[in-house]
Amino acid sequence: MDKEALEESDALYEHYKFTAEKGQQALRIDKYLMNFIENATRNKIQNAAKNGSILVNEKAVKANYKVKPFDEIRVLFAHPPHENLLIPEDIPIVIVYEDDELLVVNKPAGMVVHPGHGNYSGTLINALIFHFENLPNNSSNRPGLVHRIDKDTSGLLVIAKTEQAMAYLSLQFAEKVSEREYLALVWGNVEEDQGTIEGHIGRHPKNRLQNTVFLGDEAYKGKPAITHYKVLERLGYATLISCKLETGRTHQIRVHLKHIGHTLFNDARYGGDKILKGTTFTKYKQFVDNCFKVLPRQALHAKTLGFKHPKTGEFMRFTSETPEDMQKCIEKWKSYIKPREE
Repeated sequence: MDKEALEESDALYEHYKFTAEKGQQALRIDKYLMNFIENATRNKIQNAAKNGSILVNEKAVKANYKVKPFDEIRVLFAHPPHENLLIPEDIPIVIVYEDDELLVVNKPAGMVVHPGHGNYSGTLINALIFHFENLPNNSSNRPGLVHRIDKDTSGLLVIAKTEQAMAYLSLQFAEKVSEREYLALVWGNVEEDQGTIEGHIGRHPKNRLQNTVFLGDEAYKGKPAITHYKVLERLGYATLISCKLETGRTHQIRVHLKHIGHTLFNDARYGGDKILKGTTFTKYKQFVDNCFKVLPRQALHAKTLGFKHPKTGEFMRFTSETPEDMQKCIEKWKSYIKPREE
């Protein structure tokens, strides 16, 4: 299938799009796509190639095609992606503030922000389009969404209700003038009371479900990212810190903290669901396991959100309480180190 035939067809929908990196080594495209597409099997990818659904530089390729640097790869099917089929769902939303231009919501941990592969319902957007009509689309055609946080991160999000609000708020996030502060519990004793982490963030070359930091000559593989942190409380083998984002890259806090050797507590994707600091005593292992049960997700909460109102220009700041699961975990760490301090 060439580009002209593709453009004439109205029965094909783009499900995935990738650009091979500058340093990409020759690799069969079925193996390459296995690194990108979550929950895919090699058999499904090979069948897609047989059906002409995998295009490289606008031409259909076989499963044994060797991917080269800068190849433009698209995966097309005869049905729209599930995430484009938005279905309103009567899901409760915790609204912290609302007016005619916007609303601020407090997202619980476990709720996906927008539909995507493997999460086609039960998302914040499914809830928003049930409760609010005619929300403006962002640049990715997601109603009302100005920014996002990860599924297992709890906390504050601002939602635009008008086109003006969408444009004005999105610009603030792009120009780094919005305020975003997170509460994080990390492994290890963070030595400096405060500091700044700088490092370009991009896709991990070996684990495509992770991002990583690229420095020096490899910085071109990622995008600039800056995170400021401050120690709030030292808890022995863990530290409670606050993080302020200057940029907003995917998994930014999670990646930056892992980069400096302080992975988020119980962050399964980045290895924080294992004992990274502490003793070998059985009682300590039991204590950590109990903490994991109390907080069965990464210890990250979007606590504070600030921005200028799109209509009045007034700077607004919102703060949310630490969620119960995270607070209980913090209290357990406090109880664990208390006898050692006395």
